[in-house]
Amino acid sequence: MATHTTRMLIIGSGPAGYSAAIYGARAGMQPIVVQGLQPGGQLTITTDVENYPGFADVIQGPWLMEQMQKQAEHVGTRMMWDTIVEVDLENGSPFRAVGDSGDEYVGDVLVIATGAQAKWLGVPGEQELGGKGVSACATCDGFFYRGKKVAVIGGGNTAVEEALYLTNHSDDVTLIHRRDELRSEKILQDRLFASDKITPLWNKAVESFEAGEDGKLHHLNLVDTVTGEKSTLEVDGAFVAIGHAPSTELFKGKLETDAGGYLVTEPGTPKTAIPGVFAAGDVMDHTYRQAVTAAGTGCMAALDAERFLATLEHAAKEAQAAE
Repeated sequence: MATHTTRMLIIGSGPAGYSAAIYGARAGMQPIVVQGLQPGGQLTITTDVENYPGFADVIQGPWLMEQMQKQAEHVGTRMMWDTIVEVDLENGSPFRAVGDSGDEYVGDVLVIATGAQAKWLGVPGEQELGGKGVSACATCDGFFYRGKKVAVIGGGNTAVEEALYLTNHSDDVTLIHRRDELRSEKILQDRLFASDKITPLWNKAVESFEAGEDGKLHHLNLVDTVTGEKSTLEVDGAFVAIGHAPSTELFKGKLETDAGGYLVTEPGTPKTAIPGVFAAGDVMDHTYRQAVTAAGTGCMAALDAERFLATLEHAAKEAQAAE
C-alpha cells in the first residue's frame, strides 16, 4: 500500500476531471487524477461527437477523451488507475481518500468530477444498440436523426424537454410513457401538446429494442401497461429519458446534495460548503450535462483551487511572521 500526495487531488475523469487537471498542472499543482471505474467518463461510450468546439468534422468520444488525458499528462498530471472507495472531508485540508487498491491519496484541495450516469430501462437490446439508434441524450445525438422518425421514452421534465428539442430535427417524434399523464411541469406539457410534431403514446412500456438487418435500431417492442396488449413501433432512433443518477454515493452525509442527488455548490461556482472541496461537471450539473460545460466547470474548479491554496499560503506566511 502506498500514499500519494499532491496539491490537487481529482476524483473522476471525463471532460471535467481532465480540464481541471490541465489547468491545475499548468498552475504547478502537480495534480493526481484517480480515474475511477470508467476512465474518460460517459464520452468513452459515445461514438460520434459533432458539437465539441474546435472540430469541423465528426470526432469520436473515446478519441476526444484520450486526447484530453494525454494533454493533462503532458503538462504534469499523474493518472492513477484506481477507484476511490472512501473519503475523509471532516478535518479539512489536506483531504484524504482511499482507493480500492488500498492506496491512500492526499490532496491539499479536492476536485470531485465523478459525473453522472443516465438511468436505463434495463431491457434487451438497450445496451447492445447504444450508438446504433439508442441514446440517452437528445442534445448530444439528435442531430444525427434529422428528418427521421424518433421516439422518446419517459414522462418527466427530461423526457418532455428531449421531445421538444428533437422537433428541431424531426417532424415525427413519439413520446412513450407508461402512464396516462405526464409528470413534467405544466408549462412544458403545454408546449408539448401544442406541437404538431409530437405524438404521445400513453400506457406503453418498452419491452425490448430490436435491430434490423443493418445492425441498427429498427423497432421497439411495446406492452400496454393497462391491457397487456403487445405492439411494435418502427423508429430510426430512441432516446431513453428517465433521468440521470449523479455518482455521489461516496459523499452522502459529507456534502450537501439537492433533491436529485447532485452536489450543491455556491451559485455560479464549483465551490462546495467545505473550503477547498470543489465539484465539477455532471456531478453538480443537472441542467446542461454537456462535455463542453463539464470542461468549463473543471477549469473553474482548478482556478478556484489555485486561489484557495494561495490564500492558505498567504495566511501561513502572515502567521509565521507574527511569531
